[in-house]
Amino acid sequence: MSEEAKWEALNSRHLAAALKRLKQRLERLASGEKLKAQDAGPETPAAKSREDGLPAFLLLERALGLSPFERDLLLLCATAEFDSAFPSLFAKAQGDPGRTSPTFALALSLLDDPTWDALSPERPLRYFRLIEINQPGAQALTVSALRADERIVNYLKGLNYLDDRLAPFVAAVGSDQPAAEMPPSQGELGRQVTAPWRLASAAAPPPIVQLLGADSGAKQLIALDAAVRLKRQLYRMPADALPAQPAELEMLGRLWQRESLLLPVALWIDAQEIDASDAHAATIRRFLARCAGFVMLSVREPWPRLPRESSMVDIIKPTMDEQRAAWQCICGDGDTQGPTALASQFNLNIADIARIGAITKAEQGSGKAPLRDRLWDACRARVRPMLDALAHRIEPKATFDDIVLPAEQTGLLHQIAAQVNQRGKVYGEWGFGARANRGLGISALFAGDSGTGKTMAAEVIANELRLNLYRIDLSAVVSKYIGETEKNLRRLFDAAEDGGAILFFDEADALFGKRSEVKDSHDRYANIEINYLLQRMEAYRGLAILATNLRSSLDNAFTRRLRFIVNFPFPGVVERRGMWQKAFPPQTPVRTLDHDRLARLNLTGGSIHNAALNAAFLGAQANSPVTMPLALAAARAEFVKLDRPVNEADFRWLETKEATA
Repeated sequence: MSEEAKWEALNSRHLAAALKRLKQRLERLASGEKLKAQDAGPETPAAKSREDGLPAFLLLERALGLSPFERDLLLLCATAEFDSAFPSLFAKAQGDPGRTSPTFALALSLLDDPTWDALSPERPLRYFRLIEINQPGAQALTVSALRADERIVNYLKGLNYLDDRLAPFVAAVGSDQPAAEMPPSQGELGRQVTAPWRLASAAAPPPIVQLLGADSGAKQLIALDAAVRLKRQLYRMPADALPAQPAELEMLGRLWQRESLLLPVALWIDAQEIDASDAHAATIRRFLARCAGFVMLSVREPWPRLPRESSMVDIIKPTMDEQRAAWQCICGDGDTQGPTALASQFNLNIADIARIGAITKAEQGSGKAPLRDRLWDACRARVRPMLDALAHRIEPKATFDDIVLPAEQTGLLHQIAAQVNQRGKVYGEWGFGARANRGLGISALFAGDSGTGKTMAAEVIANELRLNLYRIDLSAVVSKYIGETEKNLRRLFDAAEDGGAILFFDEADALFGKRSEVKDSHDRYANIEINYLLQRMEAYRGLAILATNLRSSLDNAFTRRLRFIVNFPFPGVVERRGMWQKAFPPQTPVRTLDHDRLARLNLTGGSIHNAALNAAFLGAQANSPVTMPLALAAARAEFVKLDRPVNEADFRWLETKEATA
C-alpha cells in the first residue's frame, strides 16, 4: 500500500471515530443524560504532520488556528455530509423536529470548553469561511442553522484541492520548459526569489517578492522555478481579474489566504501593465493586505507602500553569451557570425529563441533566403505588435545611394551603422562592455531644419542594418501630468528592447530645451524626465536617435551624453543638384532637365521631393513627360507654400533654351 493510501485509511478511521463520539454525545443529550467532558473531543494522535499520520481535521485545526471547541463545532457542522442519521439526531437533541441542522446553541450545550467568540467575524470559522450561517431576517445567531463549507467538508475527507470559487481569478502554471534548460543567470534569479522566504520568521507572513522588469516570459519561468524550489504549485492571477467591489475583494483575499494555509501553493500576481500610481494599484494593495502566503508581484518598476514587507528581484534576460549559445544550436556549427549578430542585436529569452528557431526551420524550402537572414527577419517581426501600438513604424526604403549629404555627414551615418553592427564584438569579445558605466546603448542627435534629411537618414541606417524603424513624436509623449512622461517612455523602451528597433524621437526640443532656474516642482520633474530618457537611451541595446529643428535650444549638458551629433545643413548648390538628379524614379518619363538651373533654387531635400512629386502629377494630368516648365512650376508652388518670396524670373523657362545637360 502506498503512503498516500495508508494516510487515507488512517484519516478515515480517525474521522469515523470523531463522528462516532459526536453521535454518541448527541444521543445522550437527546435522552436527557448528563454529558461528561471526556466524551466530547476526538482522540488526538501524537503525530505532528500529515506524513507522521495526522488526520485532516487536526491538520486543519493547526493550519488555521482553531481552538478545540472551534474544531469540534466545525466537525459538528460537517456531520450531515458523512452520515444521514445526524439530521434526526439534531432535531431530537434540540427538541424541535424542524431543526435538522446544528446550531451554535446546540454546540454550546454539546461540546466542551465552549467560547462565545467562536462565531465572531474575526475568528477562523467565519473569517476563513469554514462554515455557512443560515440566518433569515432577524433570527438570532445562536439558533441559526450552521453547515460546513463544501471545500472544507472535502478537506476533512482527505480531498485537498483549490477552492473552485478561485477559478475565475487564478490559473495553475505548468512548466513547458524544464528547469534544467534555464540558463545559469536565470537559475540564480530563482534562488534570489526564494531567499527572503527561507529567511522569514514563522511568526510573520513571508515578504512579498516584487519581480521587476519588462519581460513577462522570463518572470513566469523564474516564478515557476521559485515555486518548484519550495515544492509549491504556482498560480497566476492577472491583476485586472481582481474584483473592484470591496466585499468581493475581501472574500477573495480571505479565500486565497485560507488556501495558502491548506495547500502548498504560491501566487504570482501579474500587474505588469499597471503603474504603482494607477487607481487599480490600490485594489491590488487591498488584496495583498489580506493575502498571506508566498506571493510574487510582477511589476515593471518597484511599488512603494505595500501592506507588508517586500523584497525586489530584477528579472533580466539571459546574458549575451547564453543567447549566443542558444542561437548557435539553431544555426549550427558552420555559422560562426550569425549567432553573434543575432545575440548582440536582439534580446530574447531562451524559450523565445527556441520558438523562433523551430518555426523558421519548419518553413525551410527551396528558393528561401539563408537561415540566418530568415531568423533575423523573424526576430524583427516578433517585436512589431508591441511597438506598433506605441509608435509609428516607418518602412525604410531609402539607401545610402539615395541620400545626398556632405561627405562629413555621410561618414557619420556610416559610423553609426558600423557601431551598431560591431557592438557585439567590441562590447563582448573585446571587453569594452565591462568598462561601460552608463550602458551599452548607441545614441545620436540629428539636428537641422525641417526637410534637410533627418528622417531619411534614419531610414538609410535602418535599411542598412535591416532593422525596424519607429518614429516617436516627443511633443506627444511629454505629458503635463507629473510622472506620466516617464511612464510613456518606459512602455516604449520596454516594448522595443527585445527587437533592437531603431527609435527616432522627433521634436526633441519639446523636452530638451535650455535648462532654466528651477522654480517649482514641474521644473524639477522636467529635468527628471530628460534624465530618464537619456538613461534609457544609454541602456537601450538598439539605436536611439533624437531629432530637432532647433539645435541651439538644446542644453549642452544633455547633448554631451550622446554618442553622435550629426548636423544637417541647409543643402548647397552641389547637394541640391544631386537631389534633383535623384528626385525622379527611373520609371518616370522625364524630358531632359536643367539640373544646374533647378539647383539654384533654395529648397531643402524635403521640398525638392515634394516639387518632383507635384511635377510628376502635372505631367500625368497633361499626358506629358515631366518637362522643365513643369518642374519649375512645381518648385514655384513649393516656394508659395513655404511663404517664401517668389522672383518670377527664377521660374521662367524659354523652350528655345531647353537644357542640354
